[in-house]
Amino acid sequence: MNIIITGASSGVGFEAVIELITSGKHKVIALARSQDKLTRLMEISQSINPDCQLFAIAFDIVHDEYAGLQQFINQNFDGKIDALINNAGVLINKPFMELQETDFVEMLQSNYLGHVRVIQNLLQFMGQGSHILNIGSMGGFQGSSKFNGLSAYSASKSALHTLTECLAQEFADKGIKVNCLALGSAQTEMLEQAFPGYESPVMAFEMGKYIADFAIGGHKFFNGKILPVALTTP
Repeated sequence: MNIIITGASSGVGFEAVIELITSGKHKVIALARSQDKLTRLMEISQSINPDCQLFAIAFDIVHDEYAGLQQFINQNFDGKIDALINNAGVLINKPFMELQETDFVEMLQSNYLGHVRVIQNLLQFMGQGSHILNIGSMGGFQGSSKFNGLSAYSASKSALHTLTECLAQEFADKGIKVNCLALGSAQTEMLEQAFPGYESPVMAFEMGKYIADFAIGGHKFFNGKILPVALTTP
């Protein structure tokens, strides 16, 4: 499969890439803003599978132009994307009354509008049988426990959840499936930022494997679903 994943330089995105390249069955374009972390990802991936077909590209989904990426997909993926994993995101942990409007703008840009841009610019490469997998959060899952300091983050993830449901309907005639995994805790830098000192029973590599497996096969069973993936709260 030809797979693109954003937010690939750390956390569950990093681990999902490692899982995807290990089998040698997939071509993967890994996008992230940090070139240094992508270089590390490339080194580790090649040490695991020297023949892996991984393209690690420094790219900002919010601010960069997509023409170059589109050309790269045409040249290296033969103009076809089988799975798009929208994993990029950031978190602000700050009491509501201390949040500035710019904080809300940053959350919406990184956790929602950036994914809108990715989908709009890459949809031309997707068709019958393709899968768009958005990575949401239990923080934005309706009816789930909510936590102090995460209102801007949770609201932005909730927007991504609703977008998933809308696009599943809108893309149905194209044969493109759209799902969202509302992740609970996994031991990552973002978890430490949200809940300092808390240790998750789920390791980042375990969640990364789940994401990779679902991106490959989950659309055979689900479409337009927001699926909670949480062992504990948080």
